[in-house]
Amino acid sequence: MADVYLHKKSDREKVIHFVSLTLAVVLFFFYLKHLNFEPLLTKDNIRFLLFGMPGEIGGLALTIIMTVIVVPVSLFLGALIAVMRNSKIFKIPAILYVEVIRATPLIMVIFWVYFAIPIFVRGITGKDISVQPVIAALIAFSIFTSAYVAEIIRSGLNSISKGIKEAAVSLGFNKFQIYAYIIMPLVIKRMLPALLSQYIALFKDTSLAYIIGVIEFFRAATILNNRLFLSMEIFTLVAIVYFVIAFSVSKFARHLEYKWRKQLSE
Repeated sequence: MADVYLHKKSDREKVIHFVSLTLAVVLFFFYLKHLNFEPLLTKDNIRFLLFGMPGEIGGLALTIIMTVIVVPVSLFLGALIAVMRNSKIFKIPAILYVEVIRATPLIMVIFWVYFAIPIFVRGITGKDISVQPVIAALIAFSIFTSAYVAEIIRSGLNSISKGIKEAAVSLGFNKFQIYAYIIMPLVIKRMLPALLSQYIALFKDTSLAYIIGVIEFFRAATILNNRLFLSMEIFTLVAIVYFVIAFSVSKFARHLEYKWRKQLSE
């Protein structure tokens, strides 16, 4: 009886999801029908949105490059901080780092890196330096994202049973090898959905780099809008691009997660 009820409930949910999706698609196409994309979709405009100004990388290409660079850097820093939080010596500094960064808006971290680093260096060396906006943005995103990644990895570390660690020790692995070759791969596989959500958020948050003059995808769209005055068309296109990339990465990661779980269960 319970199986029949669950089956009916599942069918009902599928119908509701299908109807909702169909309605959303119809409304969206109706909305697109009333927009004029023709002045926007020229060769020069598309090139500007994709690659920014001639002679330098910008636009969507820069957004993707920044994300690709920050992902491994923040993953390494996050893993390091997560391990430090389980250490008696480094626990307090690691907790302070995570709590301070998570309590600070990302835009403030960007400003702090961009303006504070030159002041800090001048105070130590007496030399005036300037930080390139893209470099400052990469540092800020790495610092900010690593604090959240550290908490995700720490949750994964806490889910690893002591038996796995004891078995690794009995096989002659040292502490570094245990974390690098056994624990961290398991943690990343288990925490993939949470890590994915964080990195999709990072991909979208790169738009905040415009505040220090980085001409990434959103800033390029804003510059184009100031020239064409097609706000709805331009930012609708931007939203579609963000959605398509984020959704594609999400589907790929879910497929990867399913494949890994299947391998672990075999």
